[in-house]
Amino acid sequence: MRTILIIGAGKSTAYLVKYLLEKSEAEQLQVILADKNIEFAAKLINQHPNGKAITFDVFDAKQRAKEIQKADVVVSMLPARFHIEVAKDCLNFEKNMITASYVSDEMQALNDAAKAKGLLFLNEMGVDPGIDHMSAMQVIDRIKAKGGEMILFESFTGGLVAPESDDNLWHYKFTWNPRNVVTAGQGGAAKFLQEGKFKYIPYHRLFRRTEFLEVDGYGRFEAYANRDSLKYQSAYGLDHIQTLYRGTIRRVGFGKAWQKFILLGMTDDSYTIEDSEHMSYRDFINSFLPYSHTDSVELKLRHQLKIDQDDIIWEKLEELDLFNPNKKVGLKNATPAQILQKILMDSWTLKEEDKDMIVMYHKFGYQLNGKKHQIDATMVCKGENQTYTAMAKTVGLPVAIATIKMLNNEFELKGVEIPTKKAIYESILKELEYFDIIFKEKEVKYLGYNILNT
Repeated sequence: MRTILIIGAGKSTAYLVKYLLEKSEAEQLQVILADKNIEFAAKLINQHPNGKAITFDVFDAKQRAKEIQKADVVVSMLPARFHIEVAKDCLNFEKNMITASYVSDEMQALNDAAKAKGLLFLNEMGVDPGIDHMSAMQVIDRIKAKGGEMILFESFTGGLVAPESDDNLWHYKFTWNPRNVVTAGQGGAAKFLQEGKFKYIPYHRLFRRTEFLEVDGYGRFEAYANRDSLKYQSAYGLDHIQTLYRGTIRRVGFGKAWQKFILLGMTDDSYTIEDSEHMSYRDFINSFLPYSHTDSVELKLRHQLKIDQDDIIWEKLEELDLFNPNKKVGLKNATPAQILQKILMDSWTLKEEDKDMIVMYHKFGYQLNGKKHQIDATMVCKGENQTYTAMAKTVGLPVAIATIKMLNNEFELKGVEIPTKKAIYESILKELEYFDIIFKEKEVKYLGYNILNT
């Protein structure tokens, strides 16, 4: 039996474990799922004879080394900041490794050492990053193979609530780490290329500079820019491209309403609020507003943010129960962002019967034989329930498929890699189609970056 060590049994692990256990007989696999929450890990293993759940502390260097040493391949599904300690042990014990997270500077620094030992540390194997890379490169390589020159590439992904479970005015629920949603876009201006010019959007304007997208059968969406769209310019072979833009998808109207939280300072994670534990939701809102011995919190908020009483944004704020004097924050020394997250989780946590949805949208503009062309490619994936979500499916399945291929020595690449090469993406995308993760392509008129161009 070949041992696969999966470290982390979080929300994105369900399909990963399910796939590997289903393949365990044919592929001779022993799947070890290691997590600090043994009950959740055991639930995913579900008493499968080729699976085992173990209690695991990633900060216990002795235990970490012991389990990694016994494995044939290591899959780290931990939060991104913890991958590096696992990677160092994998390097030490000469084990290949897979993650679904972005390549950090610390991970990239291991590239030469991993190559020297003949190891592959395959990162960004999830949905975004992951499926976005693979599906984009498949089309880009195809365009280049027929002599086309890429002039525009836009890519958007969103973790959303499925239409049948969309029952709030924001048309949004948490399908991933809520903290990442609350703090999205912070840490520097978003930067991208537009018609050959570098463009920047500072955080305080990010959610008001959105793109509109239409997905057949699902209607209109909006997208705000990712922090660094230029990060993959070289990796995608797009050094001479005119427009390069990557963004995050939401339903139309989300950004305009979210901007109100930013203007008030409620997404700030840099300081703590005194006596936050005993604050009511209403107290929290009031702490950002001027003092008045006559005006209500509601009136002050409307005046400060210039929200008309018939504006749907006001209804969105009321729907979150922000002005409730009886609901307590209950968090000690909390930052504004942590308190906002707590409030939003009351309304935006998926119910047991809710389904989530992943939407991905690529635009490819290219020039061939003197003419400009455009291909739009879309993928929509819906979840089954709260365990087997679309997010878990689109993150976990690419990791799982790549894990077996790595065990079977199907990848000749060495060092720190992401799945932008045909040797990785071609077979994985093909297998993902069996799980209804399919991109629909259509040729459309090339309009450049601005859809209003004619």
